[in-house]
Amino acid sequence: MNTGDTAWVLISTALVMLMTPGLAFFYGGMVRRKNILSVLMQCFFALCLVSVLWVVYGYSLAFAPGTGFWGGFQWAFLNGVGLEPYNDYSATIPHQAFMIFQAMFAVITPALIIGAFAERMKFSSFVVFMILWLTLVYAPVCHWVWAIGGFIRNMGALDFAGGTVVHINAGIAALVTALMIGGRKNVKKHIPAPHNLPFVALGTALLWFGWFGFNAGSSLGANGLAVNAFVVTNTAAGAAGLSWALIEWIRNGKPTMFGLASGAVAGLVAITPAAGFVNVSGALIIGLLVSVFCYIAAAILKPKLGYDDALDAFGVHCVGGIWGALATGLFASKLVNSAGNDGLFYGNPALFMIQLKAVLITIAYSAVVTAVLFKVVDMVLGMRVSPKSEDVGLDLTEHHERAYTIVE
Repeated sequence: MNTGDTAWVLISTALVMLMTPGLAFFYGGMVRRKNILSVLMQCFFALCLVSVLWVVYGYSLAFAPGTGFWGGFQWAFLNGVGLEPYNDYSATIPHQAFMIFQAMFAVITPALIIGAFAERMKFSSFVVFMILWLTLVYAPVCHWVWAIGGFIRNMGALDFAGGTVVHINAGIAALVTALMIGGRKNVKKHIPAPHNLPFVALGTALLWFGWFGFNAGSSLGANGLAVNAFVVTNTAAGAAGLSWALIEWIRNGKPTMFGLASGAVAGLVAITPAAGFVNVSGALIIGLLVSVFCYIAAAILKPKLGYDDALDAFGVHCVGGIWGALATGLFASKLVNSAGNDGLFYGNPALFMIQLKAVLITIAYSAVVTAVLFKVVDMVLGMRVSPKSEDVGLDLTEHHERAYTIVE
């Protein structure tokens, strides 16, 4: 066991944990002021809920070895998950350090979906939906991609820190929920403006900061691979932020803070699956192009198609995740990570096809099961708040709180 590796993974765990509160402010600043506490509550509740479910059974379902649908319950309540290294996942760190690091990925993934149904889902239904989605969507996909015996892993697909497991998985679920729950009232006549752009900027900063743990921590060691992941993460985020701002500048005459933030997050999303496999040149291309794809999805196609993905969870996370996963198949190099593979531009076109197959499997499974789970919860509890509650705002109707008060 290596104390330096253990320290880095624990620090990275704390960084990834901070991403969910960061997401809360990122999303919270985008909604109307009458709904900000509902978004904060959903994100923080997800942090509490998944932290408990993960040690009870989630980690076992996702990571216990096996070639089946998921890992089973052999590690439930952390039975057999001790303080010694488990060589298949954590050769130089305690098994529990790997477990708690992965817990933070499990926390933020369902929280990402909040961006699609913000301002209109009942809190009780949200809680049930999150439990079911973690159990029947996140845990199986995580097992297939990352666990010993997972069939997507055995295909040779590369996902360093969650392009398929986190971003495509949550992003396509976001689109499904947005379509099934329907748009916000009068959203086609008047698109709500973000009520607090400084909160969006703060959330972006916290996400960017935490993402170093997300990506560089996935090396599971304080080593050269972590350094590469750290450098390419920052590079891709910077390139994507510049790219989005430039697109706005050309199309609208002025760049915006909101666009810059959206671009930076898109860059972080896209580099996630590739961070441990590509060099800086690849990261620059990934970052510059992801803003083009995500801008088209969020700013051009969404208004034309008319669906209300309120905070662009699909447009940024799914589209960015797809590009990142496919780009890994283009730019991956064994010179960066000998345990990985070479991509198309390094003489191995087969990897691109494997990445494409992994993307399609994740999209198909997550979309279908998410739709079924949404329908079941809707039939039992009802997913959407009443029109009156939507008018008043979820802060008051769901939580009996106000974010802002005027004292005379």
